Amino acid sequence: MRAIGLMSGTSMDGVDVALIDTDGETISAFGPTGYRTYSEDERAVLRQALKDGAGMTSRDQRPPSVARAEELITRAHAEAVEAFMAANGLGRSDIGVIGFHGQTIVHRPDLKMTVQIGDGVALRQRLGIPVVYDLRQADIAAGGQGAPLVPVFHRALASQKALPRPLGIVNVGGVANVTFIGTGDELVAFDTGPGNALVDDWMRERTGKAMDDGGFMAARGRADEALLAWLMVHPFFAKSPPKSLDRNAFAHRIVGNVSTEDGAATLTTFTARSIARAADFVKARPVLWVVCGGGAKNAELLRLLAYHTRAEVKTGEEVGLSSDFLEAQAFAFLAVRSLEGLPLTFPSTTGVREPVTGGVLAEG
Repeated sequence: MRAIGLMSGTSMDGVDVALIDTDGETISAFGPTGYRTYSEDERAVLRQALKDGAGMTSRDQRPPSVARAEELITRAHAEAVEAFMAANGLGRSDIGVIGFHGQTIVHRPDLKMTVQIGDGVALRQRLGIPVVYDLRQADIAAGGQGAPLVPVFHRALASQKALPRPLGIVNVGGVANVTFIGTGDELVAFDTGPGNALVDDWMRERTGKAMDDGGFMAARGRADEALLAWLMVHPFFAKSPPKSLDRNAFAHRIVGNVSTEDGAATLTTFTARSIARAADFVKARPVLWVVCGGGAKNAELLRLLAYHTRAEVKTGEEVGLSSDFLEAQAFAFLAVRSLEGLPLTFPSTTGVREPVTGGVLAEG
């Protein structure tokens, strides 16, 4: 089945679009990809929703800023798909389903609450293609963490690309998560800690730029070792998986009043060390770490990861994957699995009691 996947991550930079051909178990072909950036005004709307969403006590609540952001998310995703289909000569009948993740503004599995804003029914009505959305809630309701969702797709990719085992596939978005794939294809997956969010917020506050492009600023700075030692004893890092993290669990201002370079170095090192620490929870450490997401473009982060993991580190592109569009591809894959009633999450990936499927289908 041809499926389109959509992803708007915690970095809030834009909408990723990807087409794959899959039966929900294997991937027969990768299609084109597309991207619709958010304007700075749109990012401001999303940041306000993220801030106000922290006070929500029910996943059905829609404070004014959150309602405004949900309309924006739905419209932006519709525009992204329309532009993508026009650019690639695709019609409605060419696509079997769209996997729509939406924008996470709250993720509190301890309260059995995860909120991804975006109106799946409205998206289906505008595009005229079935949409699978709300992909995390079934796992949360069944006692899981609701994250990460992508490990089953990582395993399909590792098989297709014949990657070595044990293997670690890391997605470094706003929050970082890892999938460990063992020699027998067993899965262990969880959020490792902050990804790009802290250094992005730091750079925006200090320079007005959206990110530390290429890790250039971090490479010029000196990390605060005393602060890092204190951060790494945070209970989250010692907690056995399954575990997941909200984007707001840590704040960029933890580095204090230091130079822009030193703050970037400290926050980037914090991300690298927390990812490397994740290997403490598997029996066999990976012989290869594959880095995807925005972090794959950060040369300083990649250098630090290689140093702290003492293993080979490659970007997704270096092993034939798409660092930029892997999560969008994953949600296309998960949408088809949802249609087929196949499990999306497992006890070893989210802590759910038994494998469960998920997603809500907007079909008619």
